Amino acid sequence: MLLNGIGSHLLFVACVALATFVQSLTGFAFGLVLLGLVAMLHLAPLAVAANVVTVMVLANAAVIVRTAPDLPRALIVPAFGSSLIGVGLGACLLAWMSDHAIGVLRLALGLAILACSLLLVLRTQVREQLSSAPSFAFFGVLSGIMGGVFASAGPPMVFHLYRQPLDRVVVRDTLVLLFAVNAVLRLVIVLAQGRFDHASLALSLEALPVVLGVTWLARRHPPQWSPLTVRRIVFLLLLVAGGSLVAPALSPT
Repeated sequence: MLLNGIGSHLLFVACVALATFVQSLTGFAFGLVLLGLVAMLHLAPLAVAANVVTVMVLANAAVIVRTAPDLPRALIVPAFGSSLIGVGLGACLLAWMSDHAIGVLRLALGLAILACSLLLVLRTQVREQLSSAPSFAFFGVLSGIMGGVFASAGPPMVFHLYRQPLDRVVVRDTLVLLFAVNAVLRLVIVLAQGRFDHASLALSLEALPVVLGVTWLARRHPPQWSPLTVRRIVFLLLLVAGGSLVAPALSPT
């Protein structure tokens, strides 16, 4: 299940462009959108696609991150520390599932995408005070596990941070840096496991100019859509991608 022919490569590039555009609109979900589309269209193995997402997360962070986020150190340490533990667990889980339970892996990805779609439409009440350090550690480890398995650490921490009484720039910078730190560790782990193969490198090089180009265009010429319209469009996209992975796993054979 690898890209074969010009048509498949063009389809992969289109998926990368769409995922990058979604990322520019929402601030997250690049990995889940790309993985969902690649899995739905059977363009490449999930492990290879996850490796591509890891490299793209680092490239995106290199463009965006300029300074450390203005988040209290008492919260940064548990959030980032627990997420790194989660990445290690998730990467090991991915290695086992890729070899022994690929069907379960596709189902888990579909459920994660559906959960992410629901986060976009649920209205969250902003807290009056910052949550406790243990809560940041809890959501950090959940994000880390998702980052290790799917190279997509977004949904748990996105949900938690957007409920905090924090400036949106602080939230954005915290998320981007968290994703980058997780991606570095995940890349080290998959390299040590020998699971970053030639296909992962080739597709990463293919995707990189698309990600950088679409990100630049989206920032220079952002679409004049309302937040509600954006959420609805991304919700439908994730719903289709996630449903296409979950339905075959649940349907009787």
